[in-house]
Amino acid sequence: MSRIGRKAIALPKGVEVKVDGRRVTVKGAKGTLEMNVMPEISVAVEDGNVTVARGNDDKATRAAHGMTRALISNMVQGVNEGFQKTLEIVGVGYRAQMQGKNLVMSLGFSHQVEVAPPAGIEFVCESPIKIIVRGIDKQLVGQVASDVRAHRPPEPYKGKGIRYAGEYVIRKAGKAGAKK
Repeated sequence: MSRIGRKAIALPKGVEVKVDGRRVTVKGAKGTLEMNVMPEISVAVEDGNVTVARGNDDKATRAAHGMTRALISNMVQGVNEGFQKTLEIVGVGYRAQMQGKNLVMSLGFSHQVEVAPPAGIEFVCESPIKIIVRGIDKQLVGQVASDVRAHRPPEPYKGKGIRYAGEYVIRKAGKAGAKK
């Protein structure tokens, strides 16, 4: 059996999991998340723990066993603590600011780039060069952060652009120099 799939998920205080057939609903202080599980996967809630089991040993079912457990675990963590991704802007004149709930960035284009947050996502600008994407859905937080980064990904010569906090950008040497 899957090592990850066998692990029980401990429910923190204030988090409630309901299983209604194939529908799993997780409620917590920060909100509610839902997902459907495969018919071959069963989810049970007992004594403050959530367990995931599979009905057969087909290849697809084995693959979905650990993934389903990981997704439910992420849902529990999301409604309890939430997720966030930090982006850094590098470059002269590149900056970001908030206008209401929207994120407005100056990225060296002739126009400003405006990004409206989808439902369940919040942007925070700690400084003009630091953007935080927050939400309860781990997949959505990562996707929105990736979409914001795609407006100006870091380039390899000077490293200018939007990058994840702590991301290492491989630099190129550029031109070899003057002729001898």
